[in-house]
Amino acid sequence: MNDRTEDFTTRLRDTTEDAASIVRQMLAHYRAQGQPVELFEAMKMATRLELGLPAVATSEEGQHSPETERRLEDGLLRGCREAGAMLIQQGRVMEGWMYLRPTGDRELVRRLMSSVDVDDDNYDALIQVLVHEAIDVGRGYELVLEHQGTCNSITMYEQTIAGMPLAERQAAAEKLLLHFYNELTELVRQDIQGRTKDSSSAPDAGQLASKSLGQLLQENPDLLAGGGYHLDTTHLASTVKIASVLTDPRQLEMALELTNYGSKLNSQFQYPGDEPFAEFYPMYRAFYRTLLGHDVPDNLRLFARKAETVDPTVHGTGAIETYAELLARSDQPAKALSVMIDKMPAEIPLQTYITRLIELLGDVPADQSAVAEKRLRDHCLDRSDLLAYAAVAGRSRSENASAME
Repeated sequence: MNDRTEDFTTRLRDTTEDAASIVRQMLAHYRAQGQPVELFEAMKMATRLELGLPAVATSEEGQHSPETERRLEDGLLRGCREAGAMLIQQGRVMEGWMYLRPTGDRELVRRLMSSVDVDDDNYDALIQVLVHEAIDVGRGYELVLEHQGTCNSITMYEQTIAGMPLAERQAAAEKLLLHFYNELTELVRQDIQGRTKDSSSAPDAGQLASKSLGQLLQENPDLLAGGGYHLDTTHLASTVKIASVLTDPRQLEMALELTNYGSKLNSQFQYPGDEPFAEFYPMYRAFYRTLLGHDVPDNLRLFARKAETVDPTVHGTGAIETYAELLARSDQPAKALSVMIDKMPAEIPLQTYITRLIELLGDVPADQSAVAEKRLRDHCLDRSDLLAYAAVAGRSRSENASAME
C-alpha cells in the first residue's frame, strides 16, 4: 500500500459521507493511482447508485425496466472504455483489448495501440490484437516483417490474412511489397557496385540510389545470367502474387518490376502457379500491365482465353474470376458481371460469390444498370437461389432509399 492509498483509506475510516460521495472519491483515487480494474468496478457502482440501485447487485435483485437496463449497459461500456484505455496506456495490451472489445470502438483501440511501443513482452499480444483481431492489420503485419522476417510473414498472410476483407489484405500486401522490393533493390545495387568497382565507368552510389529496380535491370541486362538471384525466389513469387490486390499505380509498377525480375531468373527458379498463372511470370506480367493501362485489349484477350479453356472442374474457377476482376478494374464492370454469370459452373453455389456479383452490379454505369440487374435477378432464379435473389432486390431497395434522402 503506497502513501496515497494509505491516506485515502484513513480518511474513509471516519467518514460520514453517503455511498455516492465515497464512490466519487474512489473514482478520483483510482484514476490518479492508475488502477484500471478497480476503476472499472467503481464505475459500475457509480452507475448503479445513480439509478437508485444498491452499489452491488445481489441474487435477490429482480428484473429492471428497459430504460434502466439500457443505462446500466451504457455505464458498463463507459467503464470498459476508460479502464481499457488505461490498461493499454500502461502497456497491458491483451487486458486492455478485453475491456475495450465490448465497446465496438475499433478506431479508439487502433489509436491507443498506435502509441504502444513493441517489446519482447507485448509482441505476441500486439500481433493478436492488430492482426488476428484486425484492429490495424497494416501495422501488425509490418511488425511481423520486422521481427520474424519475410518467410513467416508470407505464411501469416496465406494462413490468416488471405481470408480477411479486401482492405485488410491490401494493408498487409502493401507492407510486404515495400519490404521485399526495397530489400531486393538494395541487394541489386550492391551487386552492381561489386561488379563494376574496378571499372572506370562504375556508377557512384548516388546514381544507383536514385534508380528503381526496373531501371537497374534495364541497364544491366546480364545481371541474372548464369542462374544467379539476390533473394529467396519463392518469397519473390509469393510477393508478386500477394501484391495483386493492390490498386495504387506506384505499387502496381513496383509489382511489375518484381515480375520482370522474376522473368529473368533461370528456369529452375520460375515455379508454376495456379491457373490462370500456370506460366507464372508471363501471366502476372500481363496482369500488372493491364492494371497499369498497357496493352489492355491484348492482355484481356489473353485472360479471356484462359477463362474459356481452363477446366474449372480440374483447376478451380480462378481463371474466370481473374478475368472478371481484370475487366472490373479496367472500367468494364458490366462485362465482368456477364462473365461471372455466364461462366461460373452450376456446381459452384451462388451464395459463395453473390456478394461479388452485387458489388459488380453497383459499379455498373447508370445507363446499363437496369439491364444488368435484370440479368442478375434472372440468374439467381435460374439457379433456384431465392436468397441470392432477395439479396439483389434488397440492394436495389437500399439504393433507391438512399437516392430519395
